[in-house]
Amino acid sequence: MKKILILILVAMAGITAWAQKYDFVVAQDGSGNFTTIQAAIDASKAFPNAPITIFIKNGVYKEKVKVAACNPHLRLIGESVEKTILTYDDHFDKIGRGRNSTFYTYTLMVEADDFHAANLTIENAAGPVGQAVALHVEGDRCSFVNCRLLGNQDTVYLAGQTSRDYFANCYIEGTTDFIFGAATAYFEKCTLHSKTNSYLTAASTNKGKKYGFVFNECMLTAAAGVDKASLGRPWRDYARVVYIRCTIGKHIAPAGWANWDKTSRDKTAYYAEFENNGEGASKSQRVAWSHQLTPKEAAEYTKEKVLAAALPSPEPAVGEWAK
Repeated sequence: MKKILILILVAMAGITAWAQKYDFVVAQDGSGNFTTIQAAIDASKAFPNAPITIFIKNGVYKEKVKVAACNPHLRLIGESVEKTILTYDDHFDKIGRGRNSTFYTYTLMVEADDFHAANLTIENAAGPVGQAVALHVEGDRCSFVNCRLLGNQDTVYLAGQTSRDYFANCYIEGTTDFIFGAATAYFEKCTLHSKTNSYLTAASTNKGKKYGFVFNECMLTAAAGVDKASLGRPWRDYARVVYIRCTIGKHIAPAGWANWDKTSRDKTAYYAEFENNGEGASKSQRVAWSHQLTPKEAAEYTKEKVLAAALPSPEPAVGEWAK
């Protein structure tokens, strides 16, 4: 009896410790406040005065999760990136909502501003069956640190004409256009893994925006047999994508970039590189309409400048959320 009492006290102490550090704990074994991620989000206060942090214990959570606009300043923190897995398997044909079905296939949808995720795997497990989004972000000032974003076509959709997103030390994989959208996004020390000979990015940057997708010190890798992948193609006329000091594998085709079939977007898109290295970084055969930045031009692509550039107001300061 004494031993059982000690075990109960230890367990209660553990729960108390979690409660002191996090607002809610999600655990499939019932040891937290909720057994699903969505239930914890739904229990969070709308428009809180301070950030709400949800800790997610290791487990495979098969859920389609939405962080609504009424839940800003929400933080999802996984116990470990390899073992805390949010997964679902919607895809274009399964959704069946006509030509816009892609935008309903997400596993995690973030509509709220000031969202932060760390130590999570976010996966669309539909397989190579067409458009199937893992992460769909609409909010502004959203950050992802030490996350794995897994899928095939259209893995990460960064929407929002004035939205800013930050990714650090993340692993992102896919086949076609696996990072796409109109947002301004800064990727730092991330790994971008091509699973087929297709396109890494499909930016749809709006006319007049200074920045689209910026990749800084990232690693571009590929599955066996991939040898003709592209750094990107323009989904819309004024797409902007820049790779700075990235290590580019030999799977990237010498031309580097591709135009969208039967369009003249090569005349308006802005694709550039600066001091990249690796077997796929050679400048000699890049498409004529791409750019190699000068040191002065590259200095305009710091994290602080890129993420402070889009409207609305840059408050809070970039240093406070892009960590």
